[in-house]
Amino acid sequence: MQLQISDIVRRKAEANDAVAWLDHVDTLVTEHAREWDLDVGAVLDGGTEALVVEVTARSSGRLGVLKACLPRGDGHHAAAEIAVLRLAAGDGCAELWFADEDSGVFVLERLGPSLDQMAMPVDQRHQVMTAAAAAMWRPLPHGQPFMTGAAKGRWLADFIGDIWERLGRPCSEAAVVSALECAERRIAAHDDERAVLVHGDVHQWNTLSTLDGSGFKLIDPDGLFAEPEYDLGIIMREDPVELLDDPLERSRRLAALTGRGATAIWEWGVVERVSTGLLCVEIGLEPVGSQMLRTAEHVAGLA
Repeated sequence: MQLQISDIVRRKAEANDAVAWLDHVDTLVTEHAREWDLDVGAVLDGGTEALVVEVTARSSGRLGVLKACLPRGDGHHAAAEIAVLRLAAGDGCAELWFADEDSGVFVLERLGPSLDQMAMPVDQRHQVMTAAAAAMWRPLPHGQPFMTGAAKGRWLADFIGDIWERLGRPCSEAAVVSALECAERRIAAHDDERAVLVHGDVHQWNTLSTLDGSGFKLIDPDGLFAEPEYDLGIIMREDPVELLDDPLERSRRLAALTGRGATAIWEWGVVERVSTGLLCVEIGLEPVGSQMLRTAEHVAGLA
């Protein structure tokens, strides 16, 4: 079987010293498809760190996707995603069918188009995303190796300070100080008793409709042990231009939709908007990077 690997996946493999993976990923897919009794279909676009192909279960005809993830120096990043999907058990996230952590290959239910492909108003998108995220929030069994919200906050704070200087300070100091202060408050607020499994990257490109059109599910979870407001902070950072009309109203609306704290939602949004905006500027993802930073400057210190 000869599968077409996208240029971006190929470049990622080369950058991560995973050229050998490129040479045998076809075999990985073929062997696992045989083991799991699957017919292999077309390669799907959009993957950046995995080869993603359509599959069909021979026995039932169910439609799925197989992901063969790039290896990294510290092992397959697939292991964390598989762990999240197992714990979520199809609630809010795509259902996991099969998985092999050692090879970084797993199979999920196939989903339909993403919210990004639909002409849906922002408020309605928020309802869809919050419902999907809330469906997968759950306490974690003892000993699960997920990063805590406090550790994530510390990582984001360090990242913001480093990249802001490295890029020549592309936004105001006030925006950065606001983000760092918010990060410190979220770090201090972490509470293991309140923390749950969160998705960690809830946005419209990661929210897909079910094939029967009955609902929506999330894909590509990062997996964190954090307060639920972290996921809502990701939603706060998106659509930065629309946020300018009434910045605080969005955090209040997300809080009302979920019964969570508006202040925590706002603060995670500030941190995520600055960190993601700086990252987008660094990799040339425009105009969204500049839009996020411009919005961060506008809302600095509002709450």
